[in-house]
Amino acid sequence: MQDQDWLAERFEHDRGRLRAVALRMLGSSAEADDAVQEAWLRLSRSDVSEVGNLSGWLTTVVGRICLDMLRSRSTRREDLLDDAADTDLPPVGATAGPDPEQEAVLADSLGLALLVVLDTLSPAERLAFVLHDMFAVPFDELAPVIGKSPDAARQLASRARRRVQGQSPTGDVDQARRREIVEAFLSAAREGRFEALVTMLDPDVVMRADATAVSYGSTSAKHGAAAVAGYWNGMAAEARTALLDGVVNAVWAPGGKVRVALAFTIVDGRIAAIDLTADRDRLTDLDVTIL
Repeated sequence: MQDQDWLAERFEHDRGRLRAVALRMLGSSAEADDAVQEAWLRLSRSDVSEVGNLSGWLTTVVGRICLDMLRSRSTRREDLLDDAADTDLPPVGATAGPDPEQEAVLADSLGLALLVVLDTLSPAERLAFVLHDMFAVPFDELAPVIGKSPDAARQLASRARRRVQGQSPTGDVDQARRREIVEAFLSAAREGRFEALVTMLDPDVVMRADATAVSYGSTSAKHGAAAVAGYWNGMAAEARTALLDGVVNAVWAPGGKVRVALAFTIVDGRIAAIDLTADRDRLTDLDVTIL
């Protein structure tokens, strides 16, 4: 009983850091809490008497749990995209290091824009980047989590770093042009101009929604201009152009209350991705100004 009390105390000491890791990996407050809870269950059932760095051990355990969740999520999305009989619900719009609490605050200060970019990485790239670059986990410790050698883990992190640094969620357009594109998209969606929507979208456009947005009626994923245009055709009645952390995007705000953030990735003048975020904690962290 004394050992369990000691483990619980140590776990609570690291909880903020572990949740920050999970939130950066999963982008969902609810899933992050599930991952942290699973880490506690694994700790309570493990013999860690010979573990020299319990904080590091817990971080890699959370990383492994998140990696499994990301891979499972990817499989579910691929199944959804491949399912021609999919019937959509009504859419929305109808290692210790520094103090763990300070690291959690720092991680949570990262905005939706970075999460959108992180979501373009493979699960292994995302894990390598988050654990090493954001939480200083050495490559020899995170390599077994990914199932790669330390050199391979280093390459994954390097590749992810280049993509994060080189890919701006705001794309290649300035704010004025972004506003024109977003407002034109929302207008065409409301008026049911399908062909206009298709021309605004990249042929390989992807739309993704978090679990909370799905609970409001959104589909979890769509791929391709025709599918995404068909989804939005005749919708977006309550969507409004808005600044999200200073960048022109949009929100779904029935009755003036923001319920869903719509983040657009615009490349070469076309919408390449639309990410719907409704998680309450994520929305609270955003600086939202309806235009």
